[in-house]
Order: sequence, then C-alpha cells, then structure tokens
Amino acid sequence: MPTEPLAALLQDVAAGKYPPPDGSVTILPQPSPRDAGVLDFTAHAVIVTDADPDWVRAQLPEDDLGAPLRPNFLQALGARTGRQAHSIDMVCLAWPRSGPPPIALTPMSADRHPRVQRALRYRDDVRHWQADGGVVMLGRGMAGRWEVALEVDPDRRGQGLGRELALAARHLMPETDAPLWAQISPGNAASVRAFLAAGYQPVGSEALLTMSPATEWS
Repeated sequence: MPTEPLAALLQDVAAGKYPPPDGSVTILPQPSPRDAGVLDFTAHAVIVTDADPDWVRAQLPEDDLGAPLRPNFLQALGARTGRQAHSIDMVCLAWPRSGPPPIALTPMSADRHPRVQRALRYRDDVRHWQADGGVVMLGRGMAGRWEVALEVDPDRRGQGLGRELALAARHLMPETDAPLWAQISPGNAASVRAFLAAGYQPVGSEALLTMSPATEWS
C-alpha cells in the first residue's frame, strides 16, 4: 500500500473508493517538486500544493463546488507558487490487459516526435512506440501513476487508429496490477470517443500546475 497521501488517494479512486461527495476540499502536499494541481471528483476537490493551506482555503468561497477549478483560483494559485495552469482535462483510467497489443508497434527514438519530447518534460520512465500513422507513450506522472498519451497523424484520423492505440497501451503496461490513467481534453471529442471505446472509464477532472521552463525542476 502506498504511504504518500496522493498516491493512496489515487489508488482508492482506481478501486472505486472516491472521496466523499460532501462539497468539501482536501489539500494534500505535493508528492514531488514537479507534481501540483487540482483534481476534481463528484462534489469533492483535491488540491495538491505545498502552498499554505490556510491561504488556499481563504481563496475559495464557501458553498461553491466549482471554485477550485475556476480560472481566478487557478491563476491565483499559479501566481502564489510560480506555476501556470494547464487545461482542465477529463481523467479516465483502465486496467492492463494480457497478451500482445492488437496493432503492430515498434519502439521509437525519443528525438523522432515532438509529442515524445513533451512527455519527457512531464513524466518519468517514458516509453514510446510508433505505429503506422501514430505514436503511443507510457510514463509515470503525478504521484508515480502510469499515464498514457497518444497522437494520430492528421491523414489517419477518423479511421479508428486512436482507439487501437489507446487499447494497445493497456497491453503495454509494465505493471499488471496498476491502473493506466489518461488525461483528455473534453473538447477533443475524437480523443474522448477513442479512449471510451478502448475501455477507459471517466473518474474525474484535473488541472495540472507546472513550472515555467525558466524555473522548471531539474
């Protein structure tokens, strides 16, 4: 069992044990200098930051369930901590599947795709594969959880390749007893459909707060 608070919370969520839907806010310390942000579940927000908890709570109006993910709070928290908020993503998860991936994949060099370079900035232990018309990546993100990212070439979109890559990621998981997490922009309807079709289940939403390149962690 994980002892780090955020890792333990994420493990509970993966097991179907969500924070209580009582309209409250939980503030947890950052599991690493890199990982900070706001995770939102049904009527319960989890704010991951090393900022003073009293200051954080003072920024949040009472009885406003949406306050932790509103732009004014995210901007204030970013200014307070020297970070910037990313988009608010839908968060899904799926469990690994046995057997080989249902699509031909080959390992690829990290310098061959800009999406891989981006993954290397935000995740550890990144692994990346190339398919005919796309790429899929796994890496350890917030609190060490396994996360998936993928990209489909423009001329291959709308043909089901995104779903195949999302499904392939479940077969590529190096740990069979840990869930695989996906962060998806809700406006990217094609990506949302691909992950849902590949068996990923929505569990919440989140906005990550990252440091600017000038002050980024080593």
